[in-house]
Amino acid sequence: MAQQDDLGFGTQIRKSPYFDATVRWGAKAFSVYNHMYLPRDFGDPERNFWNLVNEAILCDVAVERQVEITGPDAAMFVQMLTPRDLSKMAVGQCKYVLITNADGGILNDPILLRLAEDHFWLSLADSDILLWAQGVAVHAGLDVAIHEPDVSPLQLQGPKSGEVMKALFGDGIMDLRYYWLRELELDGIPLIVSRTGWSSELGYELYLRDGSRGDELWETIMAAGEPFGLKPGHTSSIRRIEGGMLSYHADADIQTNPFELGLGRLVDLDMEADFIGKAALRRIKEEGVSRQQVGLVIEGPPLKGPNTIFWTIEKHGGAIGKVTSAVYSPRLERNIALAMVAAEFSQIGTEVEVLADSGPARATIVERPFHDPKKKLAAA
Repeated sequence: MAQQDDLGFGTQIRKSPYFDATVRWGAKAFSVYNHMYLPRDFGDPERNFWNLVNEAILCDVAVERQVEITGPDAAMFVQMLTPRDLSKMAVGQCKYVLITNADGGILNDPILLRLAEDHFWLSLADSDILLWAQGVAVHAGLDVAIHEPDVSPLQLQGPKSGEVMKALFGDGIMDLRYYWLRELELDGIPLIVSRTGWSSELGYELYLRDGSRGDELWETIMAAGEPFGLKPGHTSSIRRIEGGMLSYHADADIQTNPFELGLGRLVDLDMEADFIGKAALRRIKEEGVSRQQVGLVIEGPPLKGPNTIFWTIEKHGGAIGKVTSAVYSPRLERNIALAMVAAEFSQIGTEVEVLADSGPARATIVERPFHDPKKKLAAA
């Protein structure tokens, strides 16, 4: 029987420009995301959570690969990929978008960045949208170029992240608004900096545009952040579930449509522009959905970690859905979860049974997000 230390993936799983730095700073384990190593363990995940919500953490998220779309028809092409209306998106703005297929299924939920009139990045969740976009372009009849650039983001997240950014870039960085970006240099290192992140806390993403300088960038940020309690860390499952943030392949996939997730605001069926999945999403909206994402509070002792399989949800002895992401929140002192259930059982207050790893447990459907529903922390 092979031991975990014996398992390796060879050169087909890429290392980020920050890989060696994260190992030096205590990364103990990695998962694979977008064909790359992703640091997932810097020790105690609860300590990582408290570091995030009380001070700040720096996370290697180079796995958020970029799809770069340029050319005279770039704006028209990007609109083809998403049901969100982009007609008023300004240069320097970011938007959370969904990429849908012809059936209205979600292929990815990236952040879209507009660097220039004819220059966009899709900052990806875990799926091969580079291949999808290049395939769509083959018969689109549009003048675009699509490739993966040398870009590797870091996330600097937490209430002290603004202080760290001021130490790095000066007071002027405080003018950067939520979901906007700026082109900057740090000691000659070329960056795009945005007020975004996967934490539901105040935060920034620093998109390195020269992979050879990853180690230097990591060490520069950690040194600037030391007076503010900055720690190396990883994206927090606890905090993102508290914030109701989706994890692709867990809470959404190709079989999931935006209306099931309560994301109808990201679908504009009335705009003139056509997009892939428009007819299907119009039909789904008219017919209504048969299932709905909900929040759950699960009774019982604290979960020992996030679920690694989908737990069945039952009502009256029959299956009505599944838990997609579950974790114990030390701040809320309860087990919380995102789940997908049959629409007729999605009302707040409905009591159900979850077939968890440790056995059956009672649970109640509740509002989501579980904490800071108006995102005052992230948008401050």
